[in-house]
Amino acid sequence: MSDSPARHLALQGASNFRDLGGYPTVDGRTTRWRHIFRSNHLGQLTAADIEIVRALGVRSAFDFRGREERAAGICVVNEITVHSLPIEPTVVAALRAELAKGTLTAPVALELMRESYRNYVRHNTDSFRSLFGHLLEDHAPLVIHCTAGKDRTGFASALILHALGVPDDVIAEDYLLTNQHYKRDATAAIDLPEDVRNAIGSVEASYLAAAFEAVGQDYGDIETYLRDALKLGTVERTALKERYLQA
Repeated sequence: MSDSPARHLALQGASNFRDLGGYPTVDGRTTRWRHIFRSNHLGQLTAADIEIVRALGVRSAFDFRGREERAAGICVVNEITVHSLPIEPTVVAALRAELAKGTLTAPVALELMRESYRNYVRHNTDSFRSLFGHLLEDHAPLVIHCTAGKDRTGFASALILHALGVPDDVIAEDYLLTNQHYKRDATAAIDLPEDVRNAIGSVEASYLAAAFEAVGQDYGDIETYLRDALKLGTVERTALKERYLQA
């Protein structure tokens, strides 16, 4: 039986709160437990949840939500310093535009999701670069999140794991864990058809693949993106691994 800590923490007010520790890297090391967490937003944590998060020692949150999203769900853990790295949501507005034109279908929704991931690379790299700047300042234990903790947070988590040397298949497994743990808000986007809400309320391998396709198109490969766009040179990568990997 494994004596590793729980990866998913079953909080009442945050369904997708997970630890990025315990993953193997290509150089035989392992990501440190209880250093980096990923989650949906922290605005609905219960009193019991808050005590769990406090016990984890989390003092910093890196929040990818847009302005209105942040206002609707302010972090309820007073000890946590929130750093805003805004990426404004675009998918629901685009879906509603398609609905108004009468052209909205589940395949259209899937492609809009993929395009939003491509745009993380094309238009929002500054936010991910800022995240790594904070990670290099060693704010651990820390949590990164957006509203659902699945898309913006999913790509950020994949970048972190890539930078630490975690293999692609393991990164994909972590990304897809959202489909096991995230509990969707049943009242969100109720004007959209159910199959469309299903498409935007879960994650698919093709979404993350679309982001990395954009990386390849614009930068050649992920290593070049990490180095040139996210400013993770040899010194920075070494420092990151010293902080967040164990032997």
